[in-house]
Amino acid sequence: MDQFIISLLNGTIYGLLLFMLAAGLTLIFGMMGVLNFAHASFYMLGAYFAYTLQGSIGFWGALAISPLLVGLVGVVVERFFLRRVHHLGHAHELLLTFGLSFIIAELIKLFFGNFPVDYRIPSSLDFAAFSVGAISYPFYRVFMGIVAIAMFTLIYLLLTRTRVGIVVRAAMHKPRMAEALGHNVPLVFMSVFVVGAALAGLAGAVAGAFYTTSPNMALELGVMVFVVVVVGGLGSLEGAMLASLLIGLVTSLSVGVDSSLADLLALVDVRVWAEGVGGLLTLKLSSMAATIPFALMLLILLLRPSGLLGEKE
Repeated sequence: MDQFIISLLNGTIYGLLLFMLAAGLTLIFGMMGVLNFAHASFYMLGAYFAYTLQGSIGFWGALAISPLLVGLVGVVVERFFLRRVHHLGHAHELLLTFGLSFIIAELIKLFFGNFPVDYRIPSSLDFAAFSVGAISYPFYRVFMGIVAIAMFTLIYLLLTRTRVGIVVRAAMHKPRMAEALGHNVPLVFMSVFVVGAALAGLAGAVAGAFYTTSPNMALELGVMVFVVVVVGGLGSLEGAMLASLLIGLVTSLSVGVDSSLADLLALVDVRVWAEGVGGLLTLKLSSMAATIPFALMLLILLLRPSGLLGEKE
């Protein structure tokens, strides 16, 4: 029972981490219609900026400054790259951001080497929050969850309860009307992109101290964040949160299941008669945990192509 509770907690925190990364991508696509393949690279930049700054201004200073630096990178990317190809369609944007992700990864390797760096949790946060039986649960995991929940609350309130949110949504749905009313639509779009990049940088600065900060960290979560956005619904902030928690919990719980699909079928007296299928069904669920989110994405695309909370065309 203790192990099950720990798996639930780990799955929830992992899901909230996925949301921190997916929130910026959801904003960028929902407001601008841009699927940014370099978004996970902003997450990696946030971790490396925080690692670099931690030695001089401390952990909290690095946590505050690194998202701003990633936001400045976002300004350069949107103003001098994306804006030039935005009118050409999604294919050009995808190719551009895909190439940028490789450039950023190679720059990281050039300056920091092709190996993990020593970015650690500060001693002031390195203690147990509580115990579940004989297992101590790290406070820093709880801290990551608190940051993610605060991020979701602030973004939701900003978009739904403030004038800024009204302007952003107007620029998204009726850009010509918003421009006629005196709003600078290109500036609004750039601001959304910068905020999305900064949110990814904050996620990297927070998570990089707990997980491994390496040149491969963008690749490790980059694909998963697109799964989250597709499952939740493109452009839906609430859908991104729901999908993140769902994927986090399913992945965490399946790791601890030492049974196969054949074992489950045996419980209902379904006999596996085909040798090939039988070999597949005897695979342990724990060994297939990494593929379950992708299977979930395929199921969602078949049953509800718009995602869990996405708007239907």
